[in-house]
Amino acid sequence: MTEKFISIEGIARSYPKPGGGATTVFDDLWLSMARGEFVCAIGHSGCGKTTVLNILAGLDAPSAGAVIVDGKEIEGPSLDRAVIFQSHALLPWRTVKGNVAYAVSSRHRDWGKAQIAAHAQKFIDLVGLTGAETKRPAELSGGMKQRVGIARALSIEPKIMLMDEPFSALDALTRGTLQDEVRRICATTGQTVFMITHDVDEAIYLADKVVLMTNGPGAVLAEIVENPLPRERARADVHKHPLYYAVRNHIIDFLVSRSKSFIAETGASYDPRHVPIMRPGLPEPAVTPVPGAVQHEVVHRRPGTATVRDGPGSAAHR
Repeated sequence: MTEKFISIEGIARSYPKPGGGATTVFDDLWLSMARGEFVCAIGHSGCGKTTVLNILAGLDAPSAGAVIVDGKEIEGPSLDRAVIFQSHALLPWRTVKGNVAYAVSSRHRDWGKAQIAAHAQKFIDLVGLTGAETKRPAELSGGMKQRVGIARALSIEPKIMLMDEPFSALDALTRGTLQDEVRRICATTGQTVFMITHDVDEAIYLADKVVLMTNGPGAVLAEIVENPLPRERARADVHKHPLYYAVRNHIIDFLVSRSKSFIAETGASYDPRHVPIMRPGLPEPAVTPVPGAVQHEVVHRRPGTATVRDGPGSAAHR
C-alpha cells in the first residue's frame, strides 16, 4: 500500500454571494501523495488550483473536509510547508544571503550567526547563485530572483514545497533552465512537491503525476495521470520518448474538451473518493486471476489509454 504522506480528504471551498447563497469553487476533493512525489495540478483558471495550494499551505481553510500531512491535520501556516509564489516575494532591502538567512533564522531560532550563514550558503550554492550572495533583488535578473526564492524555501527543509506557477513570468530559456534546476534539486533532496501550472509540457517534464481538474465553479478532480516516462529523464530526450505524445495529447484533449463535459458525461458514476488513474499509451495489462486475491478493473477510455480502478475491498477502499 502506498504511503499517504499527504492526504486531502473531502475538501470543499465556498464563498458567500452578495445577495445570499454561496458559490462553490470546488467540492469533495480527495487526493493522496507519497513522500518524495512530485505532483502537478492542471486546470482552467477559476477551478480552484491556487485555493487548494493555499489550503495545503495553511493560508486558507476549507469550507469542509481536512488535509492531513505526515499524520497531522493542517490548522494554519507552518515552516513544514514552504511556498514559492509566481512573484519572487523577496525582501528588497536584504541581500541574496540575507533573504535566505532570514528564513533559516525563522526555522532555527537557537542557532548562532555563523551556523545560520553556513546553512544559508549551502542552499545558495545548491541553486547556482554562488558569488551573488551580496547582491540585492534590484541587481538580479528574474531567473536569479526565483532561484533565491527556491533557495529560501529549501533552506527551512520543509516537508512539502508548494509552487504556484513559479516560472510563468520568465522567458522561455530561463524557464527551461529553472525547470532543470528544480528537477535536479528534487532528485538530490527527495523533496515532496505540489505544483500548479498551465504548461502541459512543464508538467510532463517535472511531475510523477498530473492531476486534472474540471472547470469551475463546482470543479472536481477528474483524473490522475501517471507519468509513464522514466523518472530519470533529460529535457532533450523527453519528446523522443514513445509515450510522450500519448500523455501530452491525453492532457490537452482533457483541457480542450473533456474538462467542460466531464461532470455531465460521468454523472452518478463519478466517485470523488476513487478518481480514475490514467496511464496514457500503455497497453491494457494482462490480469491472471488469483484465487482469493482482490482484482482491479481496467477500462480503456480511448485507444492506448488504460484506466485503473481499485476494486471493492482493495487498500484504496479501506
